[in-house]
Amino acid sequence: MTEKVAVVTDSTACIPPEMIKKYNIEIVPVIFIFGDRSYRDGIDMSTAEFYERLREAKKLPTTSSCQPGSYLAAYQQASQRADSILCITLPARLSGIFNSAHMAMNMAKETMPGISIEILDCGTAAAAQGLVVLEAARAAARGKNLDEVMAVARSIMQRVNLLATLDTLNFLVKGGRVPKAAALATSFLQIKPIFTVTDGEAKPVTNARTMPGALNQLLKMMRARTAAGKPLHVAVMHADALDRATKLAGDIAHKFICQELFITEFTPVMGVHTGPGVVGVAFYSEE
Repeated sequence: MTEKVAVVTDSTACIPPEMIKKYNIEIVPVIFIFGDRSYRDGIDMSTAEFYERLREAKKLPTTSSCQPGSYLAAYQQASQRADSILCITLPARLSGIFNSAHMAMNMAKETMPGISIEILDCGTAAAAQGLVVLEAARAAARGKNLDEVMAVARSIMQRVNLLATLDTLNFLVKGGRVPKAAALATSFLQIKPIFTVTDGEAKPVTNARTMPGALNQLLKMMRARTAAGKPLHVAVMHADALDRATKLAGDIAHKFICQELFITEFTPVMGVHTGPGVVGVAFYSEE
């Protein structure tokens, strides 16, 4: 074994493929169902094709939480190169993924004795979860032990922010996944709501009348939530809206000191609930 700790997460963390490979992160693909077929997130259908089909779909796709067997397979794969595993999941309030990861951990005690497994509900989602995972994986790559890698992850969890704006409320209204955000809709379906995910819940923050106005609001809220002069780690995410994401990333690079700044796609399994056009940012300040 060459590593003390292997890091496991799921495809909703929106981590770019090259970073997954660089830090040897085990990704469990979440399943989404489109029509009469099931697809593994990030594997069986390209993101571009998914959003193209979503725009035309008469019946919305649905998602299915990762089964314990998928996590057990990831743990087994990770155990080939490490003697302990940290699994970082979506909040239990948002998904059954956390429970599946726990069930797999209990199964692993029978089949993988001697392998230590810990599971963290990261309290947030999408690229904010991704930033927590990436920093944990970097700590693991530096040779930290399981307790030390968990401490790093918890430190980022306490500091990371997620802000995103929706291009349309139609998908939230149809899916009913985020009642508080949907409540903003009332008769104003043209507004651009801005929401966050914190303490395991998706919550509306404010709204704007236009997408440019919403992106400016994101920048203002970033400024309010970061320490002046401290370098930031930033992930800009988008759902089939690369032009907007590129502009937002450029504005962030101009207005903030960024130790890390990358653009990543909002994976299909997240886009099922929000629709195309989402642009968001996840970030935290260096201590």
